[in-house]
Amino acid sequence: MNNSYLIALFSVLLLTTCNEKLAPVKDTSTSVVELGLDFNKEQIIATADSYLAQAPVPITSATCSRSAGGIHDFYSEGDYWWPNPEDPEGPYIRRDGKTNPENFIAHRQSMRNLNRWVAALVAAYEITGDEKYAAHALQHLNAFFLDPATLMNPNLLYAQAIKGKVTGRGIGIIDTIHLIEVTKAIEILAQRGYLKGKPLTGLKEWFAAYATWMNTHPYGLDEKDHGNNHSTWWAAQIAAFAQLTGREDLKGVARQQFKKLLAAQMAPDGSFPEEMERTKPYNYTLFNLEGYAVLCELASTPNDNLWNYEGPNGSIRKAWDFMLPYINDKSTWIKAPDVQHFDELPIQTTGLLLAARAYDDAEMLAIWQQLDPTRKSEEINRNYPVREPTLWVATQ
Repeated sequence: MNNSYLIALFSVLLLTTCNEKLAPVKDTSTSVVELGLDFNKEQIIATADSYLAQAPVPITSATCSRSAGGIHDFYSEGDYWWPNPEDPEGPYIRRDGKTNPENFIAHRQSMRNLNRWVAALVAAYEITGDEKYAAHALQHLNAFFLDPATLMNPNLLYAQAIKGKVTGRGIGIIDTIHLIEVTKAIEILAQRGYLKGKPLTGLKEWFAAYATWMNTHPYGLDEKDHGNNHSTWWAAQIAAFAQLTGREDLKGVARQQFKKLLAAQMAPDGSFPEEMERTKPYNYTLFNLEGYAVLCELASTPNDNLWNYEGPNGSIRKAWDFMLPYINDKSTWIKAPDVQHFDELPIQTTGLLLAARAYDDAEMLAIWQQLDPTRKSEEINRNYPVREPTLWVATQ
């Protein structure tokens, strides 16, 4: 990207930021092309074209004998749990930061692929107006959420199970962070008038049911108060699902949770101690910041701007300021390298772009611009679920 692109992009970001910088998402027909933001539109279209022949892969496409649920129940296993060498047939033991490659991951992959395919297709639709992309995105949405033969039940009763210990856990709710951008895509399809009637009603009902489950079931409440990035992303999900379904009560829950979490998680220097103590502190700090960015974007109102909310140790801006030098130059990172995937980070994320816009910050924008958006492994795909900045900027 050249300097003229940066100047044009930042000018648009300034123009699209009002005094209340993060008002709720507005219904607008202005496209990314009309705004002059291409975000490498040729690549977006080429990627979407490559997905047009891709058939839906709902969770019913794969099953696991270790699941206590049925074919419509999402199932996953705890990342860092391994067979005990001293008791190979007994309960698993934990190895923090080390993902067990033998875990059942098919349902997670289906959800990540849903996110990848739908986001890319709707981004191409947003850019071109060509309904072939919207139509194919709707095929995926129908298979995953609406078709009685293939739909996923709107709960996570069997997520992040641990062999010999539990059939499911509250922290499994982090698996559905990949539905956040799916709801953004649904919202755009509805705003453009393509998605309406029974399919739109059905999708809203699914996400309303899931959000209610998250905020009432013991697993959901456990995750809400789990701490660290799990609770951040719980709130980000609630905000996203509330945005789609018009649940202002749940948006209020998300705002309240943001303020509670910021006070509990952020140190006076802007770091997140719970993330810094992990074996992958660089990744987990960035991951937590991404969740906060999504949460601020979706849950803020003109009178309650979470980007600028001051907790006991300051605003979330302080956390961005803490990490920006290490995003810009990772060699200055103050901790030991992460035990895995350290060389694949940082990447260009939507969260950093949203923060640059919220704060009218040219330095943040310049750092975002020079980062590579390439995701070099499934681990990075898993940890960064917001893939298409085009979708997020286009609906402001």
